[in-house]
Amino acid sequence: MAAANQRFGLCVRGDGQRLAYGPWLVLLLGVLAAHGASDARADNAKVLPPLLQGIGIDQKLNEQIPLGLQFRDETGKTVTLGDYFGKKPVILSLVYFDCPMLCTMAENGLLHSLQEVKFSVGNQFDVLTVSFDPHDTAELAAAKKAVYVGLYGRKGAERGWHFLTGDEASIERLTEAVGFRYRYDAQAKQFVHATGIMLLTPQGKIARYFYGIYYPSRDLRLGLVEASANKIGSPVDEVLLFCCRYDPATGKYGVMISRLLQISGLMTVLSIGGLVLALSRSRQPASS
Repeated sequence: MAAANQRFGLCVRGDGQRLAYGPWLVLLLGVLAAHGASDARADNAKVLPPLLQGIGIDQKLNEQIPLGLQFRDETGKTVTLGDYFGKKPVILSLVYFDCPMLCTMAENGLLHSLQEVKFSVGNQFDVLTVSFDPHDTAELAAAKKAVYVGLYGRKGAERGWHFLTGDEASIERLTEAVGFRYRYDAQAKQFVHATGIMLLTPQGKIARYFYGIYYPSRDLRLGLVEASANKIGSPVDEVLLFCCRYDPATGKYGVMISRLLQISGLMTVLSIGGLVLALSRSRQPASS
């Protein structure tokens, strides 16, 4: 048993007790996030250890999250999810605040991605970091917010990045609504879970999923533009969205060759037309 635990990234004491999840398990959980769809569960069950079976993220694109669910913000105030929707797209990050490794890596990755995106938290979009551990407290949430908002370092972020805790019933309804499958390991006293973020529209519908612990800034920006129904962004973003398509299987945007050919053809036609116009004008006799 100890050898199997070490193989799949569990730190093991001399008496065989598991202490913390190690790098290999972190890697496996990241892979699980990208292969969490229901049609892949049967294959996963054949190759994954029992600890990881049933863990993943199922995409529920365009599904409405329950905005009436009650949570507590970092001040301990009772809030509903609907309090954070209505005007801007929202990034949802599901973690637990006492996580010894994976959640910290995921939040650090999200922070790094947000720092690379020119849109600002609290301005063009908001972020909800919600704990799925019902034992997490508002004090822990406040401490996490102070760290990440401070590291983010942009004015107004404290008004747009919220750290929430809740009871088991609200947590279960939210995680089920977004397809986030996790499990508590009583022996290790930790949660087993995959990592990823969800982009939600201002109305609270799931627009995009991004997997892993780092999210390319271009993909994150395009996802925010789409989630906002093009209410944020620039003409360049619109061109990129025309040329790129979101792939639910990978959680990334890929270039559409057909769209690039359309734009290239249009540019060629415009260039030839401009050249013909310039030549015709140069050949016109000068008026006397």
